[in-house]
Amino acid sequence: MPSVSHRLTRLGALGACAALLVTAAAGCSTTQEKAERQQAQSKHILEARTERQKQKRKHGKDQPGKQDEKGS
Repeated sequence: MPSVSHRLTRLGALGACAALLVTAAAGCSTTQEKAERQQAQSKHILEARTERQKQKRKHGKDQPGKQDEKGS
């Protein structure tokens, strides 16, 4: 039969391993959430750029270009 101190040591080691696993799992979810936020931000930036390009093209057709203004 193992001694009481051996049981306490084993229980302490088990507790430490459990704490490490919980911390690692929490770290993974945080990393995933961060990646999702970055992906959403990137998507928003690309959509805004596309919209600016559409507006630029739309206004560019109605207005004279630089060469037209110079008379070339």
